[in-house]
Amino acid sequence: MQVGSLTKATVVDHIIPHRGDMILFWDETNWQPLCTRCHNRKTRVEDMHILYKY
Repeated sequence: MQVGSLTKATVVDHIIPHRGDMILFWDETNWQPLCTRCHNRKTRVEDMHILYKY
């Protein structure tokens, strides 16, 4: 994929990871559409960062 290219969104991502919080999980203002590749990259970075640990 090239930088600046458009890819169809296939995943609903949580802007702030919900980590099991059902209120945050269903909060539509916390949703954003992403392609699978971008979602996986974002999630991997969040999982490595101490701020997002359980």
